[in-house]
Amino acid sequence: MASKDRILRLKEETRINILDASLQIVKEEGWPALSMRKIADAIEYTAPIIYEYFSNKEAILLELTRKGFLILARDMKAAKEKHRLPEKQLEAMWLAYWNFAFAEKELYQVMFGLNISCCELSAKLPEADVPYDLVAEVIEEIMAPDKPTEDDVCVKYYTFWSVIHGLISINMVRRRTSEEITHEVLKTAISGIIRSLKA
Repeated sequence: MASKDRILRLKEETRINILDASLQIVKEEGWPALSMRKIADAIEYTAPIIYEYFSNKEAILLELTRKGFLILARDMKAAKEKHRLPEKQLEAMWLAYWNFAFAEKELYQVMFGLNISCCELSAKLPEADVPYDLVAEVIEEIMAPDKPTEDDVCVKYYTFWSVIHGLISINMVRRRTSEEITHEVLKTAISGIIRSLKA
């Protein structure tokens, strides 16, 4: 039984090494450079071994997308738990979202198809719904006196997400303003949308 556990552990370690090597290649050379051959070279295995763990490059991208959403959800939950007031929770979660995008830039790119040609991977993952669920719950709490419908909450979430994702995308593709101005725009947008929830 111990040897079976050891084999499983080694398989999981190899799987993690493949994902780590993939991410390292992307950090050093960009998404277009990622290939099964390069991954195999990086972990000193043959390409057929990689295919035993991931059927193709898209399967690796999907797993990296899942990893990104798990980290993002963890960061947003931690930010939410630091505050009691729903307004502060929303602000903290969106700031955590922003910070994640730049701390884990390559994961954010694959999660949302920035600077990378890929199909809509996040649509295949239940983990992709967690950020929405976290934020929607707080939006609903703030809007409770107005008895919001599911559509009302959805509109407010996508208003937040459109502005924040748009700012992130602009800054990833072409940074023309200072970090101070960008953060001021971000905080102004978040507080403005929060005010609209209580209008």
